[in-house]
Amino acid sequence: MRILLVEDDPQLGDGIRTGLQQAGHATDWLQDGQAALHSLDVENFDMVVLDLGLPRMDGISVLKKIRTAGNDVPVLILTARDTVEDRIKGLDCGADDYLVKPFDLDELCARIRALSRRHNGRSSPLINYRNIVLDPISHSLSKEGKDIILSGREFKILQTLLENTGRVLSRERIEESLFGWDDALESNATEVHIHHLRKKLGKDLIVTIRGVGYMIPKADR
Repeated sequence: MRILLVEDDPQLGDGIRTGLQQAGHATDWLQDGQAALHSLDVENFDMVVLDLGLPRMDGISVLKKIRTAGNDVPVLILTARDTVEDRIKGLDCGADDYLVKPFDLDELCARIRALSRRHNGRSSPLINYRNIVLDPISHSLSKEGKDIILSGREFKILQTLLENTGRVLSRERIEESLFGWDDALESNATEVHIHHLRKKLGKDLIVTIRGVGYMIPKADR
């Protein structure tokens, strides 16, 4: 999952970014509202973790502009403003969740996972597809009850495709979702990872739509 973190406190922002990256999320960090709004206009993110007290444009204004533009990206507000009125305002302006500082990083990660499930129409933390079970929490995968070992990037690509079954995702869209600005990425990395996934899980799992991208077909009912 690719997350945009918008937090103007340098120490806190660096700590959150490091923690989210260690949890397996590609995380880009910005420190003002204007920069965040611009990035959301031109790039795709799977989640936004948004502080309210930001320079140049406050978090509520950023949130309103995101929703006015029709962007339904899940937004988790992370702020020291803890009054009931502040929480109501944030939620009414389009936030999906609200976490008050100080907070526990494990709770933040759990809320991010819950938001991702709801956004993708799942109630269970596990992703089941035919004879495959993927667990985003433990970063584990099994096929027919047998554990399958994947690299970190193979796991991310498979999770992204499974969360979008029936949809064709371009290579660029996959890479936008998985790799942050600071990640080094070779030109054929996505193709190599998909080749490895097919060897481990079967060549028919991931379909190539030539000239467009990749998809996992919807499971037969």
